[in-house]
Amino acid sequence: MESSRIWTAALVVIGDEILSGRTQDKNVAQLAAWLNVQGIRLAEVRVVADREEAIVEAVNTLRARNDYLFTTGGIGPTHDDITVDAIAAALGVSVVHHPDALATLEAYYQTRGGMTEARARMARVPEGATLIENRVSGAPGIRWGNIFIMAGVPHITAGMLDRLTGTLEGGRPVVSRTIGCWVAESEVADLLRATEKAYADAEGGIAIGSYPFFREGRVGANFVVRSPDAAQVDACIADLTAALVATGREVTDGGI
Repeated sequence: MESSRIWTAALVVIGDEILSGRTQDKNVAQLAAWLNVQGIRLAEVRVVADREEAIVEAVNTLRARNDYLFTTGGIGPTHDDITVDAIAAALGVSVVHHPDALATLEAYYQTRGGMTEARARMARVPEGATLIENRVSGAPGIRWGNIFIMAGVPHITAGMLDRLTGTLEGGRPVVSRTIGCWVAESEVADLLRATEKAYADAEGGIAIGSYPFFREGRVGANFVVRSPDAAQVDACIADLTAALVATGREVTDGGI
């Protein structure tokens, strides 16, 4: 059935500053959350350096096995912003100045020092692309087929995602619930596995994520149940809670 089809997306995070640790990426979390609401799962993420061959390889690999591909970073005005050139190379198309992007940038910079050659670089797109409106800083994002080329600055990326809301085909949104328990993850691994297996035939699937932590001098874990089917999530949470309580452990709804 089409309703049970799982739509997936991948993300390529581009930038030497991410790999060096100078900048901490925040786009993975916000893209994953946004995609869930669109009924699309973020299936994989790759972080690559500002090297054309690395970007080309990542783009061609990930777009081939996912419904959508997003990239963040490397679309600014400086010489090392090579994302557009690399993606054009991956697609086998030329790079052109998009007339609507040029007009948008000229209007934006009219009272901000005027248009320059560097600023005009932000109007460059792979030939055949359309634009994603950017209400924050003028320079638009880019869409080419199932590829979305977006800014690296998180609040600008968030604005671009807002403009895309409701425009992508997907399945049912993924819902989740969390419970927490003061228990070592290894002590309940078999219980988690058995619970997830019991729901293996649920429409859309059930996934249980285990996230251990160490606080107040003791170990614990939060368990997150995810599925497109809210009723299945509730049922799985109830069964998992009962199983943990049966072992003598106290369970905290919503997580610890």
